[in-house]
Amino acid sequence: MTAARPERDPTPAAEAMGLGYFLGWWWFRFFFATYQPRRIMHAARVPARGPAILAANHASFIDPPLIGSATPRVLQYLARESAFSNPVAGAILRSWNCVPLDRDGGSARGLKTILNRLRDGQAIMMFPEGTRSPDGRLQPARPGIGLAIARSSAPVIPIRVFDTHEHYGRGHWLPRPGRVVVKFGRPMHFREERDRAKSGTPEERKEIYRRIADTLMAAIGALTPVPDDTD
Repeated sequence: MTAARPERDPTPAAEAMGLGYFLGWWWFRFFFATYQPRRIMHAARVPARGPAILAANHASFIDPPLIGSATPRVLQYLARESAFSNPVAGAILRSWNCVPLDRDGGSARGLKTILNRLRDGQAIMMFPEGTRSPDGRLQPARPGIGLAIARSSAPVIPIRVFDTHEHYGRGHWLPRPGRVVVKFGRPMHFREERDRAKSGTPEERKEIYRRIADTLMAAIGALTPVPDDTD
């Protein structure tokens, strides 16, 4: 059995980050090195360049910065439109590359935003469940994620976070100290599903989108909080 290679600590590509993103990246690096120590597994599976969809379970408010600060890749985040209603909060979120979007992300405008970012070669952070889990357990994926994946050619990296619900789940006013884990899975390409969706009937495409979403959530659920034997 081949021993798992140790994770290399990511270094930020500061020249590719806006100032707000750069400062946020470093702040959350400090936060997760002290208050909530984290273990990062297989972050190198995120492509260094080119379009990519990062898809993770969502158990806590700290999931986006936990994942984003675990990789030097600059990510684009999807956030509810309501989060931008406050001008100050909206300005901060935009500086962190947050894109206002409906919760499902499956509207024509939301889909166009996602696909445009991917065509520009950017990496999109998505949460297939659409909202935080109420109890930390995986929830079914919304069909919008299947539609976005089918309409793109970007690799999809399944990601799972562990123990974030216990430290900052629903009902917690402040994050509690404690160790958390984030694991990056192997890229998924959905080539067959993407090809079939191009020529399928509306009903067939709807079923393909659901199958993609379910397959992705199964891949997220199969990730365990221990390193793989090989990368």
